[in-house]
Amino acid sequence: MSIQLTSAALERMQKFMANDPSAVGVRLGIKRTGCSGYSYTVDMAHSVAESDQVFDREGVRVLVANDTLAFVEGTEIDYQRQGINAAFVFRNPNATGACGCGESFTVDARA
Repeated sequence: MSIQLTSAALERMQKFMANDPSAVGVRLGIKRTGCSGYSYTVDMAHSVAESDQVFDREGVRVLVANDTLAFVEGTEIDYQRQGINAAFVFRNPNATGACGCGESFTVDARA
């Protein structure tokens, strides 16, 4: 399995990369927060750590730390606009629940 990007997410990440020439990729991570436990983080990566898994999608490198991979393995990342709002949307097969507002998710304790 791996991390997948829709064409909209790929295009958005390519724009981020073009605006930050020192970036080597985009880092997908998680942090403890929200009412369901975890939320996703998407940041520009300026280096690749030994503990990173790297997924190359048409010139965009998505980096995921090994300790995060079990939580996001197989996730599809999309980018959607709704009115004046725009955001990455995550379709994570590991998520066992989500909060009502969609800002955080839960995973099985084995992850």
